[in-house]
Amino acid sequence: MEMMVLTRMKRGSLFDHRVVLVGISLIPVAALVLLVSVVLWMSFRQTGGVSASYSLDAYRQLFGDAFTYKTLLNTGIFSLVTLAVALLFGVPAAWLVERTDLQPKEIPQTLMILGLLTPSFLSAMGWVFLLNPRIGILNTLITSIPGMEWARINVAAVPWMGVIQGLGLANVAFVMVSPTFRVMNPAFEEAAKVHGLTFFRILRKVTLRLAYPGILAAAIFIFMSAVAAFDIPAVIGLSNRVFTFSTLLYIQVQPLDGLPRYDLAGASAVLMIGISLLFLWWYFHTLKWGHRYAVITGQSYRPRQVELGGWKVWAWVFLGTYFLLGQILPLSVLVWNSLLLYPQVPSLSSLSQVSLANFRALSIPQLLIGARNTFILAVSVPTLTLLFSVALSWVVVRSKLRGRFVFDIFSFLPHAVPHIIFAISAAYVSIFFLRSFLPVYGTIYILLGVYVLVWISFATRNLNTALIQIHRELEEAAAVSGISLFRILWKILLPLLGPALINTWLWVALLAYRELTMASILATTRNLTLPATMWGLWLSGFYPKAAAVATLAVIVMIPLVFLYWFVGRRILAMERIS
Repeated sequence: MEMMVLTRMKRGSLFDHRVVLVGISLIPVAALVLLVSVVLWMSFRQTGGVSASYSLDAYRQLFGDAFTYKTLLNTGIFSLVTLAVALLFGVPAAWLVERTDLQPKEIPQTLMILGLLTPSFLSAMGWVFLLNPRIGILNTLITSIPGMEWARINVAAVPWMGVIQGLGLANVAFVMVSPTFRVMNPAFEEAAKVHGLTFFRILRKVTLRLAYPGILAAAIFIFMSAVAAFDIPAVIGLSNRVFTFSTLLYIQVQPLDGLPRYDLAGASAVLMIGISLLFLWWYFHTLKWGHRYAVITGQSYRPRQVELGGWKVWAWVFLGTYFLLGQILPLSVLVWNSLLLYPQVPSLSSLSQVSLANFRALSIPQLLIGARNTFILAVSVPTLTLLFSVALSWVVVRSKLRGRFVFDIFSFLPHAVPHIIFAISAAYVSIFFLRSFLPVYGTIYILLGVYVLVWISFATRNLNTALIQIHRELEEAAAVSGISLFRILWKILLPLLGPALINTWLWVALLAYRELTMASILATTRNLTLPATMWGLWLSGFYPKAAAVATLAVIVMIPLVFLYWFVGRRILAMERIS
């Protein structure tokens, strides 16, 4: 049968559709390889005078500077605290939703997904208004109590930055660990209960140990995300001269004074890539031996839920505390400060000063440019991402091309390499190599290209999984009937991939809408986005105006988030029916 299919597909025009798909797949793969290679190349390139030379000076300067090790220490502390807080809230929340009789489950599930879509820099701005040592609302309340000045909280301290980042990534922990708890066989827990083990001992000795691979994989992913995080370290730490490696990279290419040090940024980026690849290897190694913990069998698997009894109240208190700290409190304070000329503690007197002055003071032309560019990116980025991702997934999953695993490896590269590095590399290429014949720097096209490249990894993961679930016999039957490969894609595969395509398109659109990290490097006055507009105001010290733009962005984002939530629920219901 397979030989008949291959013979039939080889007939006709020499213009083989498979070659076209491979060619489309090569475009993002080659671009990703180029950008990573440029980072390595520019770390050796020294510019000075009229010529350039190559040396290890950037690496000598990087590793010979005590500030590098201080930044590494800050990044390590920040990432570890982030990991601890994310697991502290995310893992218990996943267990409560998936393994207990807590009702209604839809509330925490929905709030967790909505929190995952909320830009982290908005929460960071809210926490600055809450815990700034001088003007923070909570610190103002604390210092109003006689003798309590010592209790003020400095949000710019590295551990507190990690706490805020951890609250934002607890949603990721919830999403990644939930499937592990959902499919866990309760037979081992029941056996432990029969043998007299207490509830908490069963939880520690049985449940968590069975969930260990899933929790460890989530922990590694969260730690990698924290190492690469830019939004919260930039919003909170940059103005206070507290650096992690991502903000150090930003300062090296966007210095407050002097010229950019692309060679030093390249060396720092190579170090970050090395660390990220090490943890990526650990992540895949964890997934590889996770089968040792498989406890689901076809005959004995019976899903059961733990009865919480009187502990239900405390379960809701725990979840409510997280939603208050992670989402409600910082966003509410952000909106409150957007209505005031300067930060104030909520009171009757401050309520009388509420106005729309900050909104009126915004530059309307600048705001319209940001809104227009953001809208264009939110539509075009997911569309192009899916175009390349469908071709890549077909090559990886369906084709028999030798070396197709290389396409899979490089399409996954943006998961391992921090996004700020791709932005720096793209800026370097566009400024020093493309400026004379393809001047894309400062245009929306450079944002479009880099956004598409970095989110191909997410899209291909989704489509690979969906495509694997579609049996080949449908395509083989169509090929035997003489239908071309493109018609097979259009008439068979794409309709069957519809739910995955819609879900991925909406998710990437929301990611493009909220993206700050790459925009902070690549945005100029001509290609501003809404997040870049907020960042510019915040960096200039116009905090209330930045809060006003953030409030407008949240208002626009609310219907998009609920559209994603509504479509996601419909897709899930359709999958359950089928």
